[in-house]
Amino acid sequence: MDASDVDLELNADSDSGKTGPLQTVNFAYNSASLSSATKDKLRAAATFLKAASSVEVQVEGHCDERGGVQYNLALGERRAKAVRNYLVALGVSGSRISTISFGKERPVAFGHDESAWSQNRRGNFVITAK
Repeated sequence: MDASDVDLELNADSDSGKTGPLQTVNFAYNSASLSSATKDKLRAAATFLKAASSVEVQVEGHCDERGGVQYNLALGERRAKAVRNYLVALGVSGSRISTISFGKERPVAFGHDESAWSQNRRGNFVITAK
């Protein structure tokens, strides 16, 4: 499989479901650890990225609304780097994966309960080159 087999748009993100096999991954509260379900998604992402050698991505780290701005920016960065490091360990070139944290500034769910918070604790892929 290469990038031509998947309809990718530049600047598309996995939150919108427009990044093919690159899927948003979620995290537990106050954690940057990768669950087994997250690792499964990232193995599929690594397989795709190794085959689609022209694709570059940015991994965005996000948090829920609880906690301070600085704390959540740091946690979001740890989440983004955890995703990047796992993909690199699976053989994807690190030069093709950048990271950024948005902390709690870009939620996808706007409720004030665990259902919303769990959706906002995530690592999101953005296509930066194809």
